[in-house]
Amino acid sequence: MTPRMVLEGIYTPVITPFHADGAIDHDALADLVERLVAGGVHGLISGGSTGENYAETVEERLELARFITERADGRLPVIVGTGAMRTPDSLALAEGAREMGADAILLGTPPYSVPTEAENAANALEIDRAADLPVILYNYPGRMGVSMGREFLDIVSQSRNVIGIKESSGDVNRIHTLACDYPQIQMSCGMDDQALEFFAWGARSWICAGSNFLPEEHVALYEACAVRGDFAKGRAIMAAMMPLMAVLEQGGKFIQCVKHGVETTGLRAGPMRPPLQGLNADEKAELEAVIATLKTAVQAIVEGK
Repeated sequence: MTPRMVLEGIYTPVITPFHADGAIDHDALADLVERLVAGGVHGLISGGSTGENYAETVEERLELARFITERADGRLPVIVGTGAMRTPDSLALAEGAREMGADAILLGTPPYSVPTEAENAANALEIDRAADLPVILYNYPGRMGVSMGREFLDIVSQSRNVIGIKESSGDVNRIHTLACDYPQIQMSCGMDDQALEFFAWGARSWICAGSNFLPEEHVALYEACAVRGDFAKGRAIMAAMMPLMAVLEQGGKFIQCVKHGVETTGLRAGPMRPPLQGLNADEKAELEAVIATLKTAVQAIVEGK
């Protein structure tokens, strides 16, 4: 069966810019959407953890998703995150995604509850029915407490809506399992420092927070690996990106770094909502140096210098 939606390219989980008082900065968000369209990304995700969904009400998340969908205006597909601790909240987000004309939903495990595989699958299918849109699963056991294992995948893959999975476990063996045993579920990279491995095993997409501020560089890796199959160039680009991946994935301040990265482009990102706090001066300087070196190196590789 042909998937209802093909996951192809770079998908940006969009940050939520805030004013100093914590209110949503809609003008800054509009500017970011335009920058991402111009930067060549292939899709936008509203309501992911990068967007600080855990610090927002359901009403705010629906407002953000509508705003991004309207600003995208069909130029890019928009995927709405439905992850929440309470199933009724996830259902409200799923129903809202359908009503606003979103292209798909991102569906994670409810955090903290630690459901069994069967319980998690039943919950996912209930959210799937509420949306009746293409579903991209989100496996992130580090945040959710449990993994979407074989029993879960065997059950939910019976729904024709389940077309992909954002794999963020960090376990390379999961890449092998998904590629070999679940080819009907499109695999998308959700662990930034493993992007090359995902592409080598057939993934055609990468859901990457760093593309909020480095869209062209992330697109360059996708084009080298997935489009042209030039893994020599892909390895060179990935090597240039690894210092950034280390800061993002291992530095302990993921969202803070992404938002400051956006600020380095001249756009507003604003503060984080509590409990997170911003980077200090040394951390900002370190990130800025990493970004500047990365941009120069990737440009040279792309231009063949």
